[in-house]
This record gives sequence, C-alpha cells and structure tokens, in this order.
Amino acid sequence: MKEIMTLFTIAIALSMDTFSLSLGIGTGSISKKRCLLFAIIVGIMHFIMPLIGNMIGIKLVEIFMLKSNFLLGIILIYLAITMLIELIKPEQKEKNMTILNMFLFALGVSIDSFSTGIGLSAITSNMFLAVTIFSITSFLFTYIGLLIGKYASHLLGAYATVFGAILLIAIGFFHLCKY
Repeated sequence: MKEIMTLFTIAIALSMDTFSLSLGIGTGSISKKRCLLFAIIVGIMHFIMPLIGNMIGIKLVEIFMLKSNFLLGIILIYLAITMLIELIKPEQKEKNMTILNMFLFALGVSIDSFSTGIGLSAITSNMFLAVTIFSITSFLFTYIGLLIGKYASHLLGAYATVFGAILLIAIGFFHLCKY
C-alpha cells in the first residue's frame, strides 16, 4: 500500500505541469473530441517515457537532462506562438490543435517522467503498475485542465487565450533559462 501511495504522489507531481499547461491550451477552444485525443496522447507518453528512462540508464540521462529544459522551453514557446497566430486568424467555429502539436506538448511534459524512470526501480519492482498510474493520472490532469481552460475561454474570450499563451511563453522561457 505504501508503494502505491508513493507512486500516486509521484504521478501527481509529474502531472502538475501538464495540468497547468493544459489550462492555457484549453483556452484555444479545441473540441471535446480533440481534448480527449490530446489527453490520451499525454497519457501514452507518460506510460512510455519512464520505461525508456529506466532502460537507457543514468549516464545518457545526464547528457539528455542538459538538453531537456531547452527542448521543453522551445516546445512551449512554439505552442504559445501557434495559439496567438490562431487567435489572429479569421474566426472559425473551432480551432483544432494538430496531432504534431499534441505530440510535441506530450513529449515536453513527459520529459520529467523520463528522468523519473531512471530511479523508479528503487521504488518499485512492478514497473507496469508504476507507468500505468503515471499514465492514468496524467491523462486525467490533462483532460480536466483542458476542460477548465475551455470553460475559462467562454467566460473571458480572447483574453483567456492571450493569458494562456503568455503563460506558456513564460514557462517556456523559464525552462530555456534553466538550460
């Protein structure tokens, strides 16, 4: 039981950035179907990345960690710029995030789970249980964040989208500065 509680605590910590960034992206008024697809992609990445991290080893992660903040920063700034461009374009009924954007976002927010995978074997011998908990938690946090962002968008309109983009840019620059 202690092991499961530890894994849930780690899963929540790994999903907090996903949640906060999903709030910003949700303001782009993407469809509920796209919200679900987006959350599924994030969940899958939070399943795969710790496994990869666990397999690769400490040495390679040390090299990769130097680049992970830079990569995440670039991805977040790219997503923010995409959101602002979509805001400027003529009004459409619905603005859909591309699969590539969803994948890049999922990759960016799952990099921390990649490095967590390195030490995961010290916490549990049941890697499948751990990555399943990570996956489900990140899926839920992403989906809820997108829906809350969508609701805020209806209340605040374009201001919510601009705020979401500014939030993504700020977090992106924060990660670039860590590089």
